[in-house]
Amino acid sequence: MALFRGMWGALRALGRSGAEMCAGCGGRLPSALSLICIPKCFSSNLGSYPKKPMTSYLRFSTEQLPRFKAKHPDVKISELIRKIAAAWRELPDAEKKVYEADFKADWKAYKEALSKFKDQLTPSQLVSFEKEVRQKRLKKKASIKKRELTLLGKPKRPRSAYNIYVSESFQETKDGSASGRLKSINEAWKNLSSDERQAYIQLAKDDRIRYDNEMKSWEEQMAEVGRSDLIRRNVRRSDIPED
Repeated sequence: MALFRGMWGALRALGRSGAEMCAGCGGRLPSALSLICIPKCFSSNLGSYPKKPMTSYLRFSTEQLPRFKAKHPDVKISELIRKIAAAWRELPDAEKKVYEADFKADWKAYKEALSKFKDQLTPSQLVSFEKEVRQKRLKKKASIKKRELTLLGKPKRPRSAYNIYVSESFQETKDGSASGRLKSINEAWKNLSSDERQAYIQLAKDDRIRYDNEMKSWEEQMAEVGRSDLIRRNVRRSDIPED
């Protein structure tokens, strides 16, 4: 407490309130005891913050996806990704090296741009800015990861017996509000006989088998295209074939 009182006294002696400490950059300190300011300009600066370049495979996928869509308009995105992965595997090494060289060049430019960007900030601004960047990254991490996995065609997780029943019943029940329908379906599930429930349990088991088979194939594809980071930790390396 003595330290905090001393800090407060020092600020008052300087004749500055917490809101005035960062008047130069337009930011406000929540109180006189707040030592780190988050300037208003940071939000706009994030727009010019250098973005990491795409990996070799992701760049190839982005280029090929529109072509594969045009060639196979009725094929699901997951199947298109499998076709693109196969095309990448069959791509001659000489052509792959072009993508790898582009990535290395872009990565070097990214690091240089990042260094120049940070050099424009004062030490306190840099701390605050990096904190804001981390917060925004954490906020977007889940949605970005989901979009990436969708693009890469990751199989959908298996459904439980209850989820299968709800999905089936919800489509058949059209009267009432969504919450009311869900409540009725939940009550109906509780009243199912053992034999009726067993049918959904079997469907869930079948869906689990489907998921395991698709995941095994998908993880083999990810290993082949250099995305071993997406392979589940509990999958042993011996389970993934190597070239």
